[in-house]
Amino acid sequence: MLDAAIIMVIGFVIWLVLHQLIARVVKRAQNGTPLTQNSYFKWAHPVLRTLETERRVQRAETIGSLLNSVVSVGVVVVVGFYVLLAFEFNVAPLLTSIGILGIAIGFGCQQLIRDFLAGIFITIEDQYGIGDIIETSDVVGVVESVGLRITRVRANDGAIWYLRNGEILRVGNRSQGNYVDPEADTEPDDDAGTEGERRPVLQEAGE
Repeated sequence: MLDAAIIMVIGFVIWLVLHQLIARVVKRAQNGTPLTQNSYFKWAHPVLRTLETERRVQRAETIGSLLNSVVSVGVVVVVGFYVLLAFEFNVAPLLTSIGILGIAIGFGCQQLIRDFLAGIFITIEDQYGIGDIIETSDVVGVVESVGLRITRVRANDGAIWYLRNGEILRVGNRSQGNYVDPEADTEPDDDAGTEGERRPVLQEAGE
């Protein structure tokens, strides 16, 4: 009983320390602190580069929430197994059952896992963010929110589209690079119009 209590206390301390560390990193990222100046974070320069405030805050909150969830699940699982071992419980059948259950859940939630993984990479790679104008195979509009599973886009006609991240196979970001509206090049030329109006007059004069 004492061993189990000690394990739970140690697990809680580890969980608390990791959450505090994640909170500090997220806060610094939200405030635009140049983490890349620290030698420990130079490898993450593409991810931690300074962005617009709204996008930077959103990305920091999304990544922080994901890390907190992973830490919580990991600590609970590890502490739970050590507590069972402290009570001399045979965990071998339990591990086998969890493995089978995990496989079943994996097959049943393939699309959900795919959406989550796609949302993580969209956020980390900064493919697009709030306020960007994007073009997919389904819709062209302004991004209003980017979640781990769903991206919400307001189309040009005002309709709200909810796009599952795992189904966005190709996306163009018009807010990045030097996008030029092709309709801007199709405006009628005044000189061409004037020349076209002169031709009938010249033909009548020739006749």
